[in-house]
Amino acid sequence: MATTVNDRIDVRISSAQKELIKYASELRGFKSLTEFVVFCINTEATRIINDNNRMLTTLEDQTIFVNALLNPPVPNDKLKKAQQTFKRLKEHGTSDSNT
Repeated sequence: MATTVNDRIDVRISSAQKELIKYASELRGFKSLTEFVVFCINTEATRIINDNNRMLTTLEDQTIFVNALLNPPVPNDKLKKAQQTFKRLKEHGTSDSNT
């Protein structure tokens, strides 16, 4: 199945970056630098989308998450106590290596 190419992305990079990318492309056996760059971009974009979809699978999950960021709840007593404990341990330089 042939892929229709009808768009392009122009990117400016340093000579050192280009040489690094070219070397990696050659190590993996890609026919061209463009083929390697498209493969890497597509792979990373797919990974990012999959990671995002795993965490926030529904529109409701996404809405709850954004609302929690924009309107965080008031800290409860347990969270306040945990914060005090953390501050105390940090001030005294307590480490887990003593346990």
